[in-house]
Amino acid sequence: MLPATSKLCAAISYRHLRNMTGLRRQAVVAISQELSRLASHSPGPSTWIHQVRRRSSLLSSRLEEKPFSEMEMSYIKQGEEALQKSLRILEDQDDWKTETVAGNGDKVLSKVLPDVGKVFRLEVVVDQPLDTVYGELVDNMEQMGDWNPNVKEVRILEKIGKDTVITHEKAAATPGNIVGPRDFVSVRCSKRRGSTCVLAGMSTTYGAMPEQEGFIRAENGPTCMVLRPLPGSPSRTRLTWLLSIDLKGWLPKTIINQVLSQTQVDFAKHLRQRLAR
Repeated sequence: MLPATSKLCAAISYRHLRNMTGLRRQAVVAISQELSRLASHSPGPSTWIHQVRRRSSLLSSRLEEKPFSEMEMSYIKQGEEALQKSLRILEDQDDWKTETVAGNGDKVLSKVLPDVGKVFRLEVVVDQPLDTVYGELVDNMEQMGDWNPNVKEVRILEKIGKDTVITHEKAAATPGNIVGPRDFVSVRCSKRRGSTCVLAGMSTTYGAMPEQEGFIRAENGPTCMVLRPLPGSPSRTRLTWLLSIDLKGWLPKTIINQVLSQTQVDFAKHLRQRLAR
């Protein structure tokens, strides 16, 4: 279905492409080819993942935007790659093991992937409508340090088009300084398609943000958050958070696993408190 959709989008856009020149036309063609490549390697998706992929074609959403530089195009592709990889991980329901189940039903699962390592998946329901949750996580992204004790700071370094941003995040030290200060430079891609929202990201390099003194530059990704209205209760939101992090440094795996799963549980608690206010 995806390859057919890509061809259809390309055919519809042909007359627009004929009127484009230079970098803008090259950018559109490059994105179309990249989407086709990703689609051809994707297994059959579940219903909501299929909806996101089917409607996330960059070809139509980029036509009206300004031309992108080669570097900007690289970041856009990285964001799309993070999104596609995350969806492929989430749609595979096999071999997930339960790490934590909270009293309110919040659940953290994990699995080990050959090319990624151990990944964690948080499944929660938030008693707020999707638009409210999306606004807090995307529109108010830089305020996360105000309500999440595990985050010291989130700063947007650059915005690229409508969907892509480069961010610098500083993680707060864990109690007892078991895990020292870490920071991340990430490319993030946000998509709203139908009743589903996906916020995906992965580590990247950014010349204006080299490694910082006093911090270990960790890596994340592919990672994503998926927001969907709870079936039968549109005023509530089901949130799925796929977390994949390499904290770097000399840390026992048992400590890393404990810290990451607890970080996800804490995130859900603090997000609810933030939204309630």
